[in-house]
Amino acid sequence: MALANTQTAVQRWHEMLETRDMSILNDLLADDVIFRSPVAFNPYVGKQIVFFILSNVIEIFENFTYHRAFYTSDGMSVVLEFSANVTEKKLKGIDMICFNDQGKIIDFEVMLRPKSGLEALAAQMGQRLAAFTPKV
Repeated sequence: MALANTQTAVQRWHEMLETRDMSILNDLLADDVIFRSPVAFNPYVGKQIVFFILSNVIEIFENFTYHRAFYTSDGMSVVLEFSANVTEKKLKGIDMICFNDQGKIIDFEVMLRPKSGLEALAAQMGQRLAAFTPKV
């Protein structure tokens, strides 16, 4: 059952990327989701900030393409390999996504290379995060 929920959630993730329907992202994120950024030492915790980060990264990435998916044997996690551009910088990376039993994202970690692509992303996200003000 867990694998089916995870696979359905991953299909919804791809649908969200194709359609840019951010309500899908809102549905996929657990309230206490944790986001582990390749440029920040401490993780970001909570649906509001993780929604903000992921929806902005989707806007920043150009020519974003997933290449492969690897599911864990317990069906609770997936690793998605991708490539993208940030301005003229190319990057390669993986999204490591863990789900709960309901198919909600509870942990999202990103790893990126090379350093030049990571720095370009960090610069653009830094500007956007500086403008982020949580709703209370």
